[in-house]
Amino acid sequence: MPIRFCPLRSGSSGNVSFLSAGSTRLLIDAGHACRTLEQLLSSIGESAANLDGIIISHEHSDHIKGAGTLSQRYDLPIYANGATWAAMQSKPGFASVDDRNRRVFVTGEDFYIGDVNVQPFLIPHDAAEPVGFACEYRGKRIVTATDLGHLSCAWTDQLNGADLVLIEANHDPDMLRACAYPSWLKKRILGNRGHLSNGDCADLLRRLTAAGLRHCVLGHMSAEANTPDLALLSVKSALTPSVRVDLAYRDHTGGYYELTC
Repeated sequence: MPIRFCPLRSGSSGNVSFLSAGSTRLLIDAGHACRTLEQLLSSIGESAANLDGIIISHEHSDHIKGAGTLSQRYDLPIYANGATWAAMQSKPGFASVDDRNRRVFVTGEDFYIGDVNVQPFLIPHDAAEPVGFACEYRGKRIVTATDLGHLSCAWTDQLNGADLVLIEANHDPDMLRACAYPSWLKKRILGNRGHLSNGDCADLLRRLTAAGLRHCVLGHMSAEANTPDLALLSVKSALTPSVRVDLAYRDHTGGYYELTC
């Protein structure tokens, strides 16, 4: 049976991906309003009523906006580490989440949701305890990692052996410095707990593809300091033609990928 993955939206206006394997259906983050999440799932032939849970990378609004309401409406468990749960408590929609749907995982320790083995790993970002996720099913491995301040072996090693990676290509540094963002925001994005540039993304993928990765999806692109064409050019120029590079979008649904196990 296949493992399926679809980046429904990716960007600072909201992040949510769908993953299914066997009889298990999950959302990775839920950074849009509940109604929008329902519509996005419907657009790929899925229903929020059939979800088995939501896994949360960190507490920023563009990753959790609709999670609390979706949980209440469909009696869905939300999985996050303890620090993220503490940071989400005061966010809209979370105070009323049923206690039995407040699932706490430990960063660095894998766990199962139905048929899917979920491995949360620490990433560098300005949140309480942000994580990426490696999701495995019958030997296939899909990794999602965005909101990445810098490259380090502490987290990049978690991408080794992946069959498909959703990775951040957030900005072009020259475009960022020239854009209309306030100086504090530019400093934050460029910092060690900010966001990954196209060039750093290309460097990482060069190493991963040399080790066998053949499919990557670029996500969380800035609307003001990047373009899809520039991100693709920056990354593809660093890789061999045998590597497939796709995009995840802020305003429409990305590809629907199926890996046969």
